[in-house]
Amino acid sequence: MTEKWKKTALLVIDMQKDFILPGGPLQVKGGGAIVPNVIKAVEVARQRGMLVVWVVREHDPLGRDVEVFRRHLYCGEKLGPTVSGDVGAELVDGLVIHEGEYKLVKTRFSAFFATHLHSFLQCAGIDSLVIVGVQTPNCVRQTVFDAVALNYPSVSAIVDATAAASPEVHAANIFDMKNVGVKTPTLVEWCEAEE
Repeated sequence: MTEKWKKTALLVIDMQKDFILPGGPLQVKGGGAIVPNVIKAVEVARQRGMLVVWVVREHDPLGRDVEVFRRHLYCGEKLGPTVSGDVGAELVDGLVIHEGEYKLVKTRFSAFFATHLHSFLQCAGIDSLVIVGVQTPNCVRQTVFDAVALNYPSVSAIVDATAAASPEVHAANIFDMKNVGVKTPTLVEWCEAEE
């Protein structure tokens, strides 16, 4: 493992059944297509000895910790999306947290908002971030922009291991990220990056 990868973390964002599976309450239409690429990115990160951080949404069954605009989803007899302990909050098939990897629970778009992610990464000596997951205009974008604001010297979003509801929305958000200095490699480009 080179020094570069020891200082790099892969953030896997919201690859949960309620966001990815067809018919899920918050399904991101492009999410299912990126599952193989996210699996591959995780495999490569592990081979490189990188820290893998699993960023997930988990909510109170009554929705007391969700954004105001989503509270209506928690007011019926059926559980709302990504309730802690419910099947919809689980990672999609093919993604498994390994020993030594880190699970971070968030309740807002950004993985940094009201969490201890920044201090955790600092303590781990991380200065570079690679982002995969869903969805590009919300959780991916907000996490990326917060990482830039927090002065991480290198932030990357793998373009074909991130997804949105449509290719157009995805492309527009990738364009915005590029304009603030975020690297946007394809999975193949990232996998072939020099050790």
